[in-house]
Amino acid sequence: MFKPYLDRWHLTPDGEPVVTHSSHLLPVLWRGKPAMLKLSADEAERSGAAVMHWWDGNGAAKVYCHDADAIVLERAQGHRSLLAMAAEGEDDAASRILCDTVARLHAPRQTPKPPLIPLSRWFRDLAPAAGKYGDVLTDCHDIATALLADARDETVLHGDIHHGNVLDFEEHGWLAIDPKGLVGERGFDYANIFANPELSTVTDPGRLHRQLPIVSAAANIEPTRLLRWIAAYCGLSAAWFLDDGMSSEAQSPLTVARIALAELSQG
Repeated sequence: MFKPYLDRWHLTPDGEPVVTHSSHLLPVLWRGKPAMLKLSADEAERSGAAVMHWWDGNGAAKVYCHDADAIVLERAQGHRSLLAMAAEGEDDAASRILCDTVARLHAPRQTPKPPLIPLSRWFRDLAPAAGKYGDVLTDCHDIATALLADARDETVLHGDIHHGNVLDFEEHGWLAIDPKGLVGERGFDYANIFANPELSTVTDPGRLHRQLPIVSAAANIEPTRLLRWIAAYCGLSAAWFLDDGMSSEAQSPLTVARIALAELSQG
């Protein structure tokens, strides 16, 4: 499947293929530069590829080539990891780097926006999941419905900001990869900073309590509004896991949702 693009864009394979649930990736060289060829038929991945091109390397990895089904991106070569930072005592610094990256992505552009997925459609699976599973998902759905009906500061969203999607590009700094290509209230893009299941401390109530003022200040978002987006995001994440029969994976976002709801109840 890679060969037509290797030939068309004069790419040289530079590693083993990687397969995810939505994409096929191959490390390549583009004009001698380390790059990544990514193929996907998934709507969100294709929308994200268009957004990567639109960002034009400002806050996100540079796009070298792209069409409707494939994209060739600058490949990160740095050794620093935000996940390692957060796990090894530099959680505050990692959160600020994530917030700085989001701010760059949200900055106004002069060029016309590509087609985007509205947050209202992104959240469409939460209502039936809340009806089916109830419990904390009911509260998450109610909050999401209210947020979507009263959207503020709408912008182009990355849609999946977490410690593994902002990478070390050495002299180019920290840059984002793998957006979903959404549009909606900017607060949504900060929620996953609190919910990355790869970070073992996300289910510790103290972690959310400590990071909330840091992210709120860096993002210039009122803490209660941010808590509501965290609850909404975690509810949606849990709904997807539950609908896929992955109940154990749903426990992390459900726990974070409960922590956010508890913080809201105290505020």
